[in-house]
Amino acid sequence: MSRSSQLLFAAVLATATMAAHAQSVQTTGTMVVIPASGELVVPNDEARATLNVEEQDKDKAAAASRVNKKMKQGIDIVKRQDPQAQLKTRGYYTYAVYAEDPRPTNKPRPIVGWRVGQYLDVTTTNLEGLPRTVAAAQGVLGLNNLQFGLSPAATRKLDADLINATFKNLNERIASIAGAMGRRGNDAVLETVDFEGSGNYAQNAPAPKAMMMRAMADAPAQEAVAEPSFEPGDTTIGMHLVGKVRFK
Repeated sequence: MSRSSQLLFAAVLATATMAAHAQSVQTTGTMVVIPASGELVVPNDEARATLNVEEQDKDKAAAASRVNKKMKQGIDIVKRQDPQAQLKTRGYYTYAVYAEDPRPTNKPRPIVGWRVGQYLDVTTTNLEGLPRTVAAAQGVLGLNNLQFGLSPAATRKLDADLINATFKNLNERIASIAGAMGRRGNDAVLETVDFEGSGNYAQNAPAPKAMMMRAMADAPAQEAVAEPSFEPGDTTIGMHLVGKVRFK
């Protein structure tokens, strides 16, 4: 007998033995807790960009004034390029810049300047126009971070599909478990479905895997900036549920 034939014979024998053992075990009234999961891979439809500006000057007021002017210019540019984008300014900071003195001393180092900056968060679903918007804004602001993901509207639309995929997985697992127990699928009665996963048997659903873009280097404010290239990618969303099944 060939090696492959021996392996096939062993597999058939093991299956028959398990089936016979399952049939010999009393399973009437057995409660089975079955976790199930569903997953969808969806193209991203939203971008969240963080733009920033930072100035340094010996005069704190002069540095702050330049930051304020550039941020206003940047906001106007983004609004003009993408009127539907949602904008939010945050993280305004002012830090003293101290003189470098390698010699050990107890005297405080003198302040030689000030560093002032601010951030602008831009959220948009206009992915086609995103390169133009960013390039225009980079004339005065820097691109600090860019992240693609799913908009709330897209997530709500996918909820029904995700529930269907998860419930389908539950039914498939119930059928597999019934077969392993030597029972028919219609012997199983689904008593509870826990979409919250509140029991200790439930696994935590993984967070959607968003595609992160690296920070872009600033270009001189006087020069026109070439359009960057972006690939929005996709996001994997998942759902877990737990079903309690009793066999008649």
